[in-house]
Amino acid sequence: MAKDNGRNSQLRQRIAQLAARMMADDGIADYGHAKRKAGRQLGITEDHCMPTNAEIEEEIRIFHEIYNSEEQPEALRQLRADALVVMQMLERFNPHLTGAVLDGTAGKHAATDIHLYAESLKDVEMFLLNLQVPYESNEKSYRTHSDKRSNDRKKVPVFTLEGPNGAIRLSVFDTNAPRNPPKSLVDGQTMNKANLANLTALIASSKIQADAV
Repeated sequence: MAKDNGRNSQLRQRIAQLAARMMADDGIADYGHAKRKAGRQLGITEDHCMPTNAEIEEEIRIFHEIYNSEEQPEALRQLRADALVVMQMLERFNPHLTGAVLDGTAGKHAATDIHLYAESLKDVEMFLLNLQVPYESNEKSYRTHSDKRSNDRKKVPVFTLEGPNGAIRLSVFDTNAPRNPPKSLVDGQTMNKANLANLTALIASSKIQADAV
């Protein structure tokens, strides 16, 4: 039994490492897709060998430290700067940055995720049209329950913009809806978010750290 557990642990790590590379270098944004693709490439399909999203996220951080230690911090600073510009433009919709660009795991192909809050989806749509900002409309499913076994999901409309360094996804939440913040796909807890003031401070802090190196 101990031998099997050790083997399963090794397989989980191999899948997590390959999935992390796919997400960091190949632009795959979905944890589930990355781990399934990695499993197929390695010939491993058993569910009990699949790593958690948190294990993959940790491997992404390690991957960046080993292989992208010079270019990733600068790419991350640029993505955050791009997000700041968009959030300033959309300030009336109480924008909050979330996801990989905020938590620091974003690679060069990562999409930037921003949450907006509006009384009407049309308000955001008309605002973008008036500014002649091209976009694509879609939906994104968010987890609404901290229990990872729960199937509770909420579909939210998304406007995707083409930023200077990658896609920028604007998820629009209803300000009149009951407060039920979306949960992280990594640990099931409420998503980390940064408003304009938080992001401005984060960028300033990162610049100070970079200048000190």
